[in-house]
Amino acid sequence: MYLLELGGEDDAFAAQEARSAAVDVEPLAPGLAMASTIVPERIRGLAYTHRASELVGHTDADPASARALLEAAPLDREGSVAVRATDVKGTTGVDTAAAERALGQVLVDRGFDVDLETPDHELRVAFSTGATAADAAGARENGPDAADELAAQEDDADATTESASVCALGWLAAESVRDFGERRPTDKPFFQPGSMDPLLARAISNLAGARPGTTILDPMCGTGGVLVEAGLLGADVIGTDAQSKMVRGARENLTHFLDRGAPSPVGVERGDWFVARGDGTQLPLPDDAVDAVVFDAPYGRQSKIETHRLSDLVSGALSESRRVAGRAVLVADRSWAAEARAADWTIEASFERRVHRSLTRYVLVLGPADAPS
Repeated sequence: MYLLELGGEDDAFAAQEARSAAVDVEPLAPGLAMASTIVPERIRGLAYTHRASELVGHTDADPASARALLEAAPLDREGSVAVRATDVKGTTGVDTAAAERALGQVLVDRGFDVDLETPDHELRVAFSTGATAADAAGARENGPDAADELAAQEDDADATTESASVCALGWLAAESVRDFGERRPTDKPFFQPGSMDPLLARAISNLAGARPGTTILDPMCGTGGVLVEAGLLGADVIGTDAQSKMVRGARENLTHFLDRGAPSPVGVERGDWFVARGDGTQLPLPDDAVDAVVFDAPYGRQSKIETHRLSDLVSGALSESRRVAGRAVLVADRSWAAEARAADWTIEASFERRVHRSLTRYVLVLGPADAPS
């Protein structure tokens, strides 16, 4: 088993993204989850999972219980060690420095050398207390009424949450590459207000399944932010946009970030890319041409489209996406769930992510309606 240290404010969203790099992801406590298996190289590319560790065990969220657990646990490794403790989201009030010293002493007593600079092994110790969602798995649904049923459940806190007080110990196995600040929208060669931040763009790419050997399409690519993140995960990417200015800008950004000989920061070859002007409701691609479609639909303030009403644009893009792919991720300022179902999609997961007081982003993860349940 593995311990996952999640990031961000929405554990269900982080867990859903983590499923692109891990199997059997289940919540453990606020900011923590467990998985039966991980793919270390994919963990490196996650946005909202910071680390994955081989689970030693978990107990109550206090240093004495953690010490007792470590004293009794089998330790099948050799070399130097370091202990790193964290109070997840500041929920427990544990003195993490004292916990590190106490647990480090346990390891010394068991014959290990401590090396705080370059240890051979790092023991992660995570303390967390609070209410945790009973794995929304992001609003999974198998029928047309499931989203409404989930919303009703979410209104009943007792139906979706339970109290947790946990200290989890694990040997660090993989951690994500935290380089998103290098690609802030305003620092890219081409910038437009409203561009998606790279952290969310990376998560969306993972939800779509971006990785080496896949092809990801964004039919409303804008400045190319999602395409950049998918390409850095190793996927080949295709973008279209109705505006010539955006096409030129996306090409500029993709050239800057993907046209390099060196591997991407996550350690894979950067994907190839192609961007052209086009209508997202009439894609010049054959059926089943790509592995997944991702698009950030125009928001209310951006809804003056040259040839379509906004609802027709999104409905048409959803239909075309279903024709060319078996998976899609839609980001918008409203749900568009009914339009997705009408386009023969099943809503596998649904999230609401508050950006600020006047903007909430809705994220729909879509699969084919005829997929086996």
